[in-house]
Amino acid sequence: QVQLVGTGGGSVQAGDSLRLSCTASGGTFSRHAMGWLRQAPGKEREFVAVISGGGVIKRYADSVRDRFTISRDNAENTAYLQMNSLKPEDTAVYYCATVNSTYPSHSISDYDTWGQGTQVTVSS
Repeated sequence: QVQLVGTGGGSVQAGDSLRLSCTASGGTFSRHAMGWLRQAPGKEREFVAVISGGGVIKRYADSVRDRFTISRDNAENTAYLQMNSLKPEDTAVYYCATVNSTYPSHSISDYDTWGQGTQVTVSS
């Protein structure tokens, strides 16, 4: 139904910033909470951030809180992840994904559609 395309990854130095974008097509964008999740080399996929359908409620993993900011523009069917003060441990493939409701969830099992992933590499 809904399809997601995530962009904006790249290779940066520690302390730099990146902004990821995720554009959705199909479905009704505002009816889905949108999340960002990541998978580092040799690690399991983990939750990063999520935003409710209306953009009011935001939740973050402890590891990124106060450094990353999730936002969305429903008129453009796009979600964003602003990543500041990047650390080498942030290196991962970042995926955007839709939650199966408008309410944000930390649980990976609640995400039903996934983008292709975009690589973020942070060097020290």
